[in-house]
Amino acid sequence: MFDAFTRVVSQADARGEFLSSSQLDALSMMVSESNKRMDSVNRITSNSSAIVTNAARALFAEQPQLIAPGGNAYTSRRMAACLRDMEIILRYVTYAIFSGDASVLEDRCLNGLRETYVALGTPGSSVALGVQKMKEAAIAIGNDRNNITPGDCSALMSEISGYFDRAAAAVA
Repeated sequence: MFDAFTRVVSQADARGEFLSSSQLDALSMMVSESNKRMDSVNRITSNSSAIVTNAARALFAEQPQLIAPGGNAYTSRRMAACLRDMEIILRYVTYAIFSGDASVLEDRCLNGLRETYVALGTPGSSVALGVQKMKEAAIAIGNDRNNITPGDCSALMSEISGYFDRAAAAVA
């Protein structure tokens, strides 16, 4: 896993080039907005249990067959596994947000996840919908202006949205 700085330097080094003005500007922007990034990670982490629980409730309300007898989340053991998986995905999304790099999410969480769900007979589209519901909650929390570093957060919210979209696409 590389943070954004290490990744940019590594790529430039591999090409034998100096860092470009646009790369330096992008890294400078990331530094200037680091408090917003940390605020967002802190808020999502502090509310992770509610994000996961509410996303699961909403998912099961829309797809009650998942919790009906024979459903993929039927029995407390399967339900617990479902919530655990949603929590793991959310945790790795926060790592990506904090580092400004999706590689940790891709390498340590999403790589092979679809194949695992296929092998278990878990409907990837349902998992993807659960991830989208977590995304909606996380973006709402991140956009809350109370007790957060002032300024425009639209680029960061777009980045955060992208991490959730990657996760949803990886399991669908």
